[in-house]
Amino acid sequence: MQSSARERSVAFAAPAPPESSETEASTRQRVLQLVASTGPVAAGDLAAELHLTTTGVRRHLGVLEASGQIAVHVAPGVGPARRGRPARRYVVTARGQAALSSSYSELASQALRYLAEVAGPTAVEAFAAARVSAAEARYAVELAAVGNDVAARAQVLARSLAADGFAASTRPVPGMAAIQLCQGHCPVQQIAAEFPQLCEAEAQAFSRLLGVHVQRLSTLASGGHVCTTNIPTTRTTVTGSTGTTAPGRTT
Repeated sequence: MQSSARERSVAFAAPAPPESSETEASTRQRVLQLVASTGPVAAGDLAAELHLTTTGVRRHLGVLEASGQIAVHVAPGVGPARRGRPARRYVVTARGQAALSSSYSELASQALRYLAEVAGPTAVEAFAAARVSAAEARYAVELAAVGNDVAARAQVLARSLAADGFAASTRPVPGMAAIQLCQGHCPVQQIAAEFPQLCEAEAQAFSRLLGVHVQRLSTLASGGHVCTTNIPTTRTTVTGSTGTTAPGRTT
């Protein structure tokens, strides 16, 4: 009898209150940000990172996919085929990137067009270099604390970029003495699509900060789902665009 009473009390217990619309929106934004920083990523991985149920995360992913802010990433087949349906892995779309930031400005594009018209393309390059110089100086101080190890410096750089809103992370490159710096968000993506000098200046700053030649493999501005920079972890002598020697380089 006691067992039956206990079962009835559980059966008729009040259901957990649903999330408020504000909480739903906040959670969905966190899901979108995590897809930007770690994609291509599956619902289960997102659920583990956010400490949510996979079912709940799938619901948010469904809303984001329906609104065009994320899409299923279709990658070429790697390795032997597996039984069962593979997990859907998601990346952020251009619409999702726009939703992550309100920093895009047609006014900035107009200003750069005018600068290019009256002063030439070298003026745009000079502006791009000046734009990254303040951040580069700040990052250099943070990287100095970890010495000359390229991989360690890249990880600190990724954390610094993430703190500045670039959804950055590092990933190892299997079988190679290299790592990749991935940036899932760019606040000037639309402007950089028209003025790639912004991307080039950033890559040059990365080379100077890390002391190695880095190579951009993809950018959000050119249509990639993430900005990917390949970083060799074996140090070589590198001269930056300013003619200075990067920290820890040998000359």
